[in-house]
Amino acid sequence: MTVAFDSFDHEMMARALRLARRGLYTTQPNPRVGCVIARDGEIVGEGFHEYAGGPHAEINALAAAGERARGATAYVTLEPCCHTGKTGPCSTALIDAGVARVVAAMEDPNPRVAGKGLAQLREAGIDTAVGLLAAEAAALNPGFVKRMREGLPFVRLKSAMSLDGRTAMASGESMWITGPAARRDVQRLRARSEAILTGIGTVLADDPELNVRIGAAELGIARAPYQPLRVVLDSDLRTPPDARIFGDDGRLLIIHDSDDEERAGALTAAGAELVRLPREGESRLDLRKTLELLAEREVNECHVEVGATLAGALLAERLVDELVIYMAPHLMGDAARGLATIPGLLKMSDRIALEITDVRVIGSDWRISTRCPR
Repeated sequence: MTVAFDSFDHEMMARALRLARRGLYTTQPNPRVGCVIARDGEIVGEGFHEYAGGPHAEINALAAAGERARGATAYVTLEPCCHTGKTGPCSTALIDAGVARVVAAMEDPNPRVAGKGLAQLREAGIDTAVGLLAAEAAALNPGFVKRMREGLPFVRLKSAMSLDGRTAMASGESMWITGPAARRDVQRLRARSEAILTGIGTVLADDPELNVRIGAAELGIARAPYQPLRVVLDSDLRTPPDARIFGDDGRLLIIHDSDDEERAGALTAAGAELVRLPREGESRLDLRKTLELLAEREVNECHVEVGATLAGALLAERLVDELVIYMAPHLMGDAARGLATIPGLLKMSDRIALEITDVRVIGSDWRISTRCPR
């Protein structure tokens, strides 16, 4: 049955979505959720999920509403949970508060909920509706939705290139192709991710830190931003134990397929966690199994910064959901390295089609966001 939503419903859900977005950099690995409670055409309480382990959006909104929640409508961007995790079930809290109606933007894809929260509310006599601004709600949590439905994280591949499509000079030199504003923008992409993945080639060539180097004030949040798990694909354990990617927080995962116990011991002693996965063929690690492993570790969004070979492999295997390209206004010449090495594209019909979803100027550069085919 199609539910008719009026203009006030749309206004309240849009506000709930804006609230949910405030948790973009702090809720990992939980979804970003907002809630507005309204009664007689007036907002009486609102809140959002601020951080994992903290109160959910509904709980914060109910606390703000107090007794005024009785008989009100709760607008929530994701179906209220009905199970006990680090916090209690939100469905029970809404029932106890005496709300009369609950409007959810979308059903929770988590199998532990998946309609059960709404069913519990209906059984308690609460009017429920779902589907208002559902696409917008799903777009706010692409990784959570994909992980719950497919057992894989949402993969965002970031690359920086010149106007002629080059990502590094022939020597491998690539710092810096883009300007400071674009590099700061990349920090925002990192900050919304649970993991940052790279390959051993990038580690050896650039010695990157691959952390979030942008503060709470610049992100517009009250808490320090989430620091993602750093992941290195390193088949033969060539990562230097003194590489900067180790950082000081112990959040480095090296995925390999090596029997070298001496190297493994040195990397473990330096603070890395090692996981062995089989190779795909004779050289490359199995990329899908790598992503499945990350999903098991509650990685919703995996930010990828790699060289042309690994970028090409991920694109060829249709494992990339979004390709974000920062394009700088200069030319690097035909001897420089390209964006992605993708063998087997011989005819125009072999092309990998992309859908451009956003183009904008970032400082002196352009940022082009594209949706990749599955």
